[in-house]
Parts: sequence; C-alpha cells; structure tokens
Amino acid sequence: MPETIGKPCDCVYVDLQEQARKEKEDLERMLEENRRKVEEAQRREALEQQRREEERYKELEEMQRQKEEAMRKKKQEEEQERLNQIKLLGKNKSRPKLSFAFGSK
Repeated sequence: MPETIGKPCDCVYVDLQEQARKEKEDLERMLEENRRKVEEAQRREALEQQRREEERYKELEEMQRQKEEAMRKKKQEEEQERLNQIKLLGKNKSRPKLSFAFGSK
C-alpha cells in the first residue's frame, strides 16, 4: 500500500508543475503581445505626427508663396501706376507743364 500512496502525490506535483509552466508561457505570450501592440501604437503615432508636420510645412509654404505673389502683384501695380502717371504728366517729367500768361491783355 505505501507504493500507491506515493504515486498520486507525484502526479499531482507533475500536474502542478505543468500548470505553472503553461501559466508562465501564457503570461510571457501576453507580455510579448502587449509589447508588440505598444510598439505598433507608437509607430502609428510617430507616422501621424510626421504627417501632421508635413501638412503644416506645406501650409506654411503655400502661405509664403501667396505672400510673395501678393507682394509681386503689388509691386507690379505700383510700377504700372507710376508709368500711367508719367504718361499723364508728359514724357519723363515728374510734374505737369503749366503755362502762366502774364500781362496778355
């Protein structure tokens, strides 16, 4: 009878070891999966941040282009206005020629 009593205890001990090993493997698998998910989330966030920065850079470039275009247009309009004034005032003169008649009676 002593032999049969020792055997079930060994089986329980082996079962407990196997259960502990499986639980440890499950925990390690869960930790690895969580680590992978965190890394993937960080990668996605980094890509999103990069996309936002690129979009902002394009907006700033467009604003700069529009500003330069407006300045170029304003300068062109001012030059055209200056040319129109030259035409009105006479060739290459900055003031109109005025004639005064003294004692014409």
